Amino acid sequence: MRFFNTAGPVNCTDHYCLPPLERFDLSEIEMLLTQKKYFVLHAPRQTGKTTSMLTLVDYLNAGGRYRGLYCNVETAQTAREDVAKGMKSILMALGTRAANDLGDGFLLKNREQILSESGEHDALMVALSRFSQFSVLPVVLVMDEIDALVGDTLISVLRQIRSGYTQRPEQFPSSIILCGVRDVRDYRIHSGSGQEVITGGSAFNIKAKSLRMGDFVKEEVQFLLQQHTTETGQAFTPDAVSCIWHLSQGQPWLVNALAYEVCFEMKEGRDRSRPVNKEMVDQAKENLIIRRETHLDQLGDKLQEPRVHRVVAGILSGRMDSPGDLPEDDVQYVTDLGLIRRKPQLAIANPIYREIIPRMLTATIQDTLSHQTAWYITPDNRLDMDKLMAAFQQFFQEHSAHWLERFQYKEAGPQLLLQAFLQRVINSGGRIEREYGLGRQRVDLLVLWPLAPAQEEKPDWVRWQGPVQKIVVELKVLHKSLESTIFSGLEQTRSYMDTCGTKEGHLVIFNRDAKVPWEDKIFRRMETYQGADIKVWGM
Repeated sequence: MRFFNTAGPVNCTDHYCLPPLERFDLSEIEMLLTQKKYFVLHAPRQTGKTTSMLTLVDYLNAGGRYRGLYCNVETAQTAREDVAKGMKSILMALGTRAANDLGDGFLLKNREQILSESGEHDALMVALSRFSQFSVLPVVLVMDEIDALVGDTLISVLRQIRSGYTQRPEQFPSSIILCGVRDVRDYRIHSGSGQEVITGGSAFNIKAKSLRMGDFVKEEVQFLLQQHTTETGQAFTPDAVSCIWHLSQGQPWLVNALAYEVCFEMKEGRDRSRPVNKEMVDQAKENLIIRRETHLDQLGDKLQEPRVHRVVAGILSGRMDSPGDLPEDDVQYVTDLGLIRRKPQLAIANPIYREIIPRMLTATIQDTLSHQTAWYITPDNRLDMDKLMAAFQQFFQEHSAHWLERFQYKEAGPQLLLQAFLQRVINSGGRIEREYGLGRQRVDLLVLWPLAPAQEEKPDWVRWQGPVQKIVVELKVLHKSLESTIFSGLEQTRSYMDTCGTKEGHLVIFNRDAKVPWEDKIFRRMETYQGADIKVWGM
């Protein structure tokens, strides 16, 4: 039985897959190769780059026009600024792949001699030159994970490739494809002193084009899921397919991870006679987030980077102090990482990332909060949102100064703190859906709480097939007068309530002016807007 792959390159014999050569425009690749171009293929992690490049090399070798060689240079990352150590690792990787894939032991046999005679700053150029001279066909080289290299090692690789460029195709690879997460123009290479920044574009100005591998479109998600149905007979309901598409927005790892979780990890999903429904997919999503699978956990590291921080903090808070706060390079960098999308407006890339990012940023706070879910549940199993918001209001007044000082993302501190508080209470049975967006001066939260009580003999997702309590919580930071902020907030809250189909709405106004005393910041009042009652909370 094949399965959905979530680790490493896809093998279409073992895994459900899309045809790897259809993940990009093959005719464009072939045109670039015919023109002996050097170019870049980049995409976020776990998108399918390596699978497609391995398949491309096999395709080229089978075609008889080129000699294709794939090489992953990630092992040289540990060399960092040690160019000699880095080149030794890269030559070993090249030699091993050439021997294993092409039956050519030249590089493996001669790598030490080349490094000794040529020195680390010319060894790669010499090795590729000799390899190409002995090849009866033009060489096409794919260097995967190129942007994993660091500092002088990366500079040396790029400049040696550039030095040999004029000797192609007889004495150097006819084409070289650099494959990584980022475009070469965005490689930030610090000099040894750490002061000067040399961009990858300046070290590799022979690049003809940058190609970006995109996410799946909805039809491709459906095609992938249908392979499971065809082979096992287990169907996905239309709502389940739409849910997988919505939660992942086509990010390949997320699509496969959700499908694998629901079909192979969840006990009920392993029953092939049971169709996969939306509630099961939602439970699979929650399982992935709680476990913080490797792909999701890597997001935490990226969130600490200053360039990522600048962009994501603005989105999480829903505002920017001035239009120039987001440099174009930073926005493109975070886009290339797959964390955000730019159209139709700047936003977190997909609902799963929207949910896991605030959870990661507030994990410590959630773990140390003492509030229990049972305190806020009514006898008829509804969530007492008034009581919950009043508790947070008191908590915020007493502890916000301490907690907000600990946040790296101080710009979005109040919004994140409320989300942490809600998540701590709701974790045991409910969910929170989040919407952020620059320029809207707001953060939209939708609290979902199943009204059916939990039953030990039934899985959690069964509760979600019954009635669900929906509560809109709109977060705004006071930026004009209080009354104008409340008025715009009521309009936005009412609109979101209509969208979500609920009559329960709360508007939270954070006043971040340290000069204003707490007795003026803290208030609670009921407002009626377009026939809807909305509770307004001042913080």
